[in-house]
Amino acid sequence: MSEPTSTTRRTDAPTLQEAVASGRVRVLDVRTPAEFETMHIPGAYNVPLDTLREHREELSNHLDEDVVLVCRSGVRATQAEQALAGVGLPNLRVLDGGILAWEQAGGEVRRGRQRWELERQVRLVAGSLVLTSVLVSLLVPGVQLVAGAVGAGLTFAALANSCLMGSILMKLPYNRSSTYDVREVMGQLATAPARS
Repeated sequence: MSEPTSTTRRTDAPTLQEAVASGRVRVLDVRTPAEFETMHIPGAYNVPLDTLREHREELSNHLDEDVVLVCRSGVRATQAEQALAGVGLPNLRVLDGGILAWEQAGGEVRRGRQRWELERQVRLVAGSLVLTSVLVSLLVPGVQLVAGAVGAGLTFAALANSCLMGSILMKLPYNRSSTYDVREVMGQLATAPARS
């Protein structure tokens, strides 16, 4: 695995491919269940970021080997790493470039029902809000302030490396799975054989 370039330790896709093939690592995918269903690394455990934050103490009891955190591009995985490091897990790495880098490097993926990724949903909602508020402001003065507020929110999201709109969208039924059960995932982690 690669050495840390900042406080977050990272690994690249080819190194993770070797570790997965040899069974030396657990992969936690912190994307929404819908994103996970669309495409994921075989053998990965889906623990969405908001669920991970709620259950990080319990997760720490089941993760005593090397763990690589995966999301779309690395942002949510980095946030997950910070949350888990806060409960004393020292063996964490983030897949640099996320599932996109994994797929680009030729890593095996499992595909299911295709849905929009969270980032694409954020762009749709933000763009729609801006466009609608600009158009409505032609008839109703002052509505253009909504566009300004969305722009300010996106600027803050970039500077803070977080996204309130994305956090809200994660909770919508579209991004949930009727079959996702955090207790089942915890049970799988608890009963999975120890990795060497």
